[in-house]
Amino acid sequence: MSTRDDLVAAATALLDEGGPEHVTLREVGRRAGVSHNAPYKHFTDKQALLEAVAAREFDRLGRAMTQPPSEETTAIELLHLVLLEYVRWAQRHPQRFELATSWPVPSASAELQLSAGNTWRRLVELTAEAQASGSLSGGDPERLAALARAVAHGAAHLAMTGHLARDGKGHASAEDLVNDVFAVLRR
Repeated sequence: MSTRDDLVAAATALLDEGGPEHVTLREVGRRAGVSHNAPYKHFTDKQALLEAVAAREFDRLGRAMTQPPSEETTAIELLHLVLLEYVRWAQRHPQRFELATSWPVPSASAELQLSAGNTWRRLVELTAEAQASGSLSGGDPERLAALARAVAHGAAHLAMTGHLARDGKGHASAEDLVNDVFAVLRR
C-alpha cells in the first residue's frame, strides 16, 4: 500500500471510531506511522482526506457490482444483492454511509465525483441488463435504478435511526423493504 492508501485507511478507522469530528490529520499521520505533516503532502485539508475516504467507499461498492458471487448470477440477482449489500454496509459502517452520502455533488472533489459517478453508472447498467433479460420492469433504467437506490438508502437510514424495525416501527427490516421492492419490480 502507498502512503496515501495508509492515510485513507487510518482516516477510515478514526471515522468508524467517532465520526468525522474524530478525524484529525495529526492523528491520521500518527496511526499511519508517518510524521504529523505527511498527510498534508497528500491532502490539502481534512475535507480532502474525508472525500478520499468517501471515494474509497464508493469504489468498494462499485467493485461489488462487478463481482457476482457465481457465473450463474443473473443481472437481476446481482442488482438485488448489490442493494442488499448497500443496506448492510450502511448498518455495519454508519459513519462511512453518512459521510459518503452527505456530500453535495457539485462541491465534491473530482475524485469523489468520479467514484460516485462510476458506481451510479454501474447501477444503471445492471438495471438495464436486468430489463434487457426480461426479469425487471421496463421503463427508463436510470429512473428505475434511482428508485431502487432510494428505497435501499431510505430504508437503511430509517433502520439506523430507529424508525424501521422488523419487531417495531414499519414491521420490516431495511432488507425486507429491498426484497419487497424487488418482488414488485420483477417480471
